[in-house]
Amino acid sequence: MDQSAVQTDRTELIFGKWNFGETVEEDGNWQKLMEERRRFEEERREFEQEKKAFSIHKSMEDRRIESERHLFEMKWKILEDEVKKLASERERVEKQRDFYKRVSSFDQTESQESGRVIHGDMFFVGVKNVRSLRKRYKDLLKIYHPDNLSGDTGALQEINREYDILKQRYGDKKENI
Repeated sequence: MDQSAVQTDRTELIFGKWNFGETVEEDGNWQKLMEERRRFEEERREFEQEKKAFSIHKSMEDRRIESERHLFEMKWKILEDEVKKLASERERVEKQRDFYKRVSSFDQTESQESGRVIHGDMFFVGVKNVRSLRKRYKDLLKIYHPDNLSGDTGALQEINREYDILKQRYGDKKENI
């Protein structure tokens, strides 16, 4: 054998060993890459599941928040309405209290000056029609009827007298509104 043939055999042997080593190394790298790819795919599936669960949870939370907001708005509306009712009721009570204070002070001055217990026209101040006349009369009956604890026969007689006068006056005008 000549030197060049030995050199060629030796080169082929070295190249073959190197090629085999490279192939084995590439197979190891391929297996590592496949393992990494499998792991990434598994992580991607887990991430997709977490994303889906989060999306479901978020939509449920959005619906819960929306329903709570709607409930809050309904409660707020009810509270606003009730506050308005209380304000109007308070105003009505204040007016009624002022009216009765004026009647009471008028009664005291009238009874001192004329010896008369009460003057009936003060009870019907502001009455403009039959409907308001009847309402005021019923309210006064509840307060001044002699069967009540604070009832007063003289005041009730004066109220009845004034009621009859006003009923005839409004009855003649036909203001039954």
